[in-house]
Amino acid sequence: MGGHKKYSGYRSFAYLDEGLDFKGYKLAKEIGRVEPYIIHLSKSEEERCEGIIDKCIVISLHDHTLVTPDDMNQIFEYIRDGRLFTGYEGLSVSGLDAVFENFLDGLGGIASKMGWKWDDVVYDLGMKLSDIAHQDLVIRGEKVEDLIKAHETGKIALIPTLESATPIENEVDRVDVLYGLGIRCMGIVYSESNALGSGLREKRDGGLTTFGYEVVKRMNKLGMAIDVSHAGDQTSLDVIEASSKPIFITHSGARKLWDIKRLEPDEVLVALAEKEGVIGIEASPHTTITEKHPEHNIESVMEHFEYCAELMGIDHVGFGPDTLFGDHVALHHIFSQQLSIQQAFRGKKVKEVEYVKGLENPSEFSNIVRWLVKHGYSDQEIEKVIGGNVLRVLKKVWWH
Repeated sequence: MGGHKKYSGYRSFAYLDEGLDFKGYKLAKEIGRVEPYIIHLSKSEEERCEGIIDKCIVISLHDHTLVTPDDMNQIFEYIRDGRLFTGYEGLSVSGLDAVFENFLDGLGGIASKMGWKWDDVVYDLGMKLSDIAHQDLVIRGEKVEDLIKAHETGKIALIPTLESATPIENEVDRVDVLYGLGIRCMGIVYSESNALGSGLREKRDGGLTTFGYEVVKRMNKLGMAIDVSHAGDQTSLDVIEASSKPIFITHSGARKLWDIKRLEPDEVLVALAEKEGVIGIEASPHTTITEKHPEHNIESVMEHFEYCAELMGIDHVGFGPDTLFGDHVALHHIFSQQLSIQQAFRGKKVKEVEYVKGLENPSEFSNIVRWLVKHGYSDQEIEKVIGGNVLRVLKKVWWH
């Protein structure tokens, strides 16, 4: 039932009274905010695409199911109010069976303008899970069996994820607390250094710290997946080596195709594959660009996919588009400092787009399947990269 989701029309916090229990905002459209991008297929290709989505477990290794205000100038107030809407309608047509939900990149903004504060992260997590508990499309994804169940019953498994371990500060037991609250994947560091290691914005990468090694060991014991998407190169290599289990780079691409710090050098990609890990190819605006496709769209994203598949082997590549429901480019402009965008791009000039055609938000994930069908990939290859590879790692990492 992968492609047939049972959506009842529920909108976030419908169990409360808008205007009385919480402030309402005019939110961005989940479907049709921009002109749809269609990868044209023949009738037989359409049937094959539908069949693949129906039979395979489809997983986004990294996305944000957040719906932003239509007026992005309201984003700070919206975040501080704490009730962030989830794009249930958009998810229902995405073809996804499971999504690693990454909340606010630590931009809680309730207790601090700089983000990544423990109280804010726990608050956002609890509010999201409270909303999920009141609807019937999305279920919590905490075990492999939950992802399989979602596929079989027309649901979507939401896997709570944090992009950085910064909120644990120097307390390793907080990893256990986060696990108990549902977190099943966590990044070591987000751009700026923390107590565990160096982020990609730093001029010098000191690698994984002694405390970082302790946290990696604890995550392995707990069964929490590890992500190094925003880590410095040496820190990433240290984590890959230190972990007794495969890890993820949940959302990135190949630096060889676009020379920015945000993407991965071949050395890291090869090391990840050698330890049975998986990279999710990213589609966040202005990241996975290439010289051949300088205007960011699905074609440039898929060029990164093909490069990584050739370098690492197709068993080690998936997709983590890193999209959301709303004007992603405007959000980047507003949060450019917190997201370390300038440091990540090394001052490299890009041809700015209004949105990434073909992968504008999570509802367009199925375009990846359409592209793969159009370009002659086999059913077995497609099954691996749209979810099978991620599932293989989770079976080795998560607690059973």
